[in-house]
Amino acid sequence: MTSTQARHTRRAVLQAAVDAGARCTGADPDLWFRGDDESDTDWQTRRTTAQRICAGCPARAACEELALRTGDGDQVVDDLVRAGYTGPELAAIRAHQERRLAAAVAADQDTDGRHLRELTVLVQTEALSSLDQRQHGARKSPAKVQAEQNQLVRMLADRIGELRTARRARAGWGVAA
Repeated sequence: MTSTQARHTRRAVLQAAVDAGARCTGADPDLWFRGDDESDTDWQTRRTTAQRICAGCPARAACEELALRTGDGDQVVDDLVRAGYTGPELAAIRAHQERRLAAAVAADQDTDGRHLRELTVLVQTEALSSLDQRQHGARKSPAKVQAEQNQLVRMLADRIGELRTARRARAGWGVAA
């Protein structure tokens, strides 16, 4: 995901991208945060290590966008690393992109949009779920389990279509859009 794509992506998708592809997954979370009473020298060493891990991370752009949207970082306190940036660096970026971030946060809080994203994730999860997982413990034939799964996916897809159509109409896109 490029930084441009990340800027135009909603929070749930950004979080999923970070969860699925971040190099820091499974690493000690304390590496990215300065400890209480930690010396500058010790923090600088750990901070540099964290920044090296972030440097080649495929989820870096999504992580940066999440950090900016959640307000991570402080202009005067160097106490964390997110997406390879220190707290003061994140604060400076956030100040520079204040208007864009305010709009992104507002869009993230859009109830219909959030519901639409949740349904999209649910339909994708359901469509990709194994029949073996769905059939576990059930006394149904694989064909019946598949038919039930297909019906659920169709129902969720129909609801997604309804929500998108309603949002487009409210935004003035018209019926054809």
